[in-house]
Amino acid sequence: MHITDYQKQFTEDDAVGWDAIDAGLLKIYPDQEPKHFAPIIHYALGGEEPLDGISVYESDKQTPHFHFVTYGFSELYYNEKSAGGDFSKFGFELTFRLKKESDDDNINWACNLLQNIAKYVFNSGKWFEEFHFIPANGPIRSDFDTDITALAFVQDPELGKIQTPHGEVTFLQMVGLTTEEYELLKENPKTYETEKTIKKLKLNNELLITDLLRKLSIK
Repeated sequence: MHITDYQKQFTEDDAVGWDAIDAGLLKIYPDQEPKHFAPIIHYALGGEEPLDGISVYESDKQTPHFHFVTYGFSELYYNEKSAGGDFSKFGFELTFRLKKESDDDNINWACNLLQNIAKYVFNSGKWFEEFHFIPANGPIRSDFDTDITALAFVQDPELGKIQTPHGEVTFLQMVGLTTEEYELLKENPKTYETEKTIKKLKLNNELLITDLLRKLSIK
């Protein structure tokens, strides 16, 4: 988008990138108002949480699960310098699909996980791309008996990529890996090995929903 078109279409009061994300989500969840988590103190004003917000939708596709979507890795607000870029800020937003447990509706830990990953990105200037993977330095949920101790990143199977006035945004979905899966990838950290692991996971889990109770690794 050329800067003159940007200036004609938007004003400084517009959350240009945020609205573009919402438009993509509206196609998938047309009748749902998500739970939304936002920091008390904005990061730009000295707050400790880099993400401006995290929306959490409830989905019954495949199996009941929570679908988290971040706001903050991409350019969210009116910014003429970002108009027409190839990529919007870091060029991605994170998503996470978490299987629901009937007796456990605590999702605050997952929001904290997303904020902690954002701190790493904002502090280091490094970003994630599809088929990257990282250790969680322990269970991804500390107060839960789980063998999910690492994360891989793949393109969200429903949200994919969008073009915004600030450039492209890829929705990267975090996928929980067991300790064994992570150790195998660490031994051979090639993109095609991560891709192969993801393909095996998708055979029985098309949406790549993270199940904290998953114990057995793929073969």
